[in-house]
Amino acid sequence: MTAAASAPDRSLLPTTYSFELPVGYESPDGTRFRTGVMRLATARDEIMPLRDSRVRDNEAYLTVLLLARVVEIDGVSEVTPRVIEDLYACDLSYLQDMYREINGGDGGTRVVTCPSCGHEFQARGGRDAPGES
Repeated sequence: MTAAASAPDRSLLPTTYSFELPVGYESPDGTRFRTGVMRLATARDEIMPLRDSRVRDNEAYLTVLLLARVVEIDGVSEVTPRVIEDLYACDLSYLQDMYREINGGDGGTRVVTCPSCGHEFQARGGRDAPGES
């Protein structure tokens, strides 16, 4: 079988995922925005923020820059790092979890066995959210 014949059909791979934030972004005029989309991250999305001095000063800021690159919020003309900074903590956590899940950082699922009873079940693995260690 050739490499081309075994390649997955990329047209079936979703590249954007809709979301609804638990609380929503509140704009300076008090309008609340809750829906949007997150696209799959590229290697560039993960590499470019590493050049930013704010990330060198505080590694946790990587999350802010990554999400600003891949998130669109309906009704918000541009999702900047400031927009991500102004999200409520539960919304930030929601987007971090979503990022991890759609970009393959959730560790996938695996079969585990209970050490007490021997029952097997599916469990999801876990990795840190973007910008965490």
